[in-house]
Amino acid sequence: MTETHRPVRRQARGLKRMEEILDAAEEVIGEAGYAEMTTNAVAARAGMSPGSLYQFFRNKEEILQGLLTRFTEGRREHWNARLTGDVARMPLDELIDQLVNEIVDFKGSRPAYWALLHGSATGDRLAAASGRLHADIAARVAQIFSLRAPHLEQDRCLTLATMSLAMVKAVMPLVAAAPPERAADLIAELKSMLLGYLLPALDDRNARTGGAAQPRNGPVTS
Repeated sequence: MTETHRPVRRQARGLKRMEEILDAAEEVIGEAGYAEMTTNAVAARAGMSPGSLYQFFRNKEEILQGLLTRFTEGRREHWNARLTGDVARMPLDELIDQLVNEIVDFKGSRPAYWALLHGSATGDRLAAASGRLHADIAARVAQIFSLRAPHLEQDRCLTLATMSLAMVKAVMPLVAAAPPERAADLIAELKSMLLGYLLPALDDRNARTGGAAQPRNGPVTS
């Protein structure tokens, strides 16, 4: 094997090991919270010694920074890939249904993300990361709203997007704490609330007639 290939393979192994450490950290945070997370616990979950972990992350704060980068970049890429012009042409109730379901599914599969960026004990650093991510998503959603409703000013679209995300963020802790049947009811109410809030603004028939447009298919219930 040439000397050129060896550094590349070592780098690939190192990156893979870092991802495994971050995976382990997510599991520990999802179970115990960030405040209770220790580097020893993360090392044990990752199947390595603390000394090996320190080769990649010197302390708990560096693990946190790695997770913040993973979450913010990953979610930004996720929503950029999904919030496209094709989505803008979907019926509004279907769009809301799809996006809320994706958020709920992600919340269930990545509890550490919500514990860090949406938890009640979020510190200044986490709050800043959460704020940047929400601002990015709100701007992307506002672009979708603008495509759906070209009669609206850009500032109005951004306000609608920001308020919609705030509604989702407010309801998600209730969903997480509820038993399955109750959680399903809360999700259905969230979808209905979003539809009732957005439809009058995004339906250009309302702009032409001056009245509130009615949902075409009734309230969203699933």
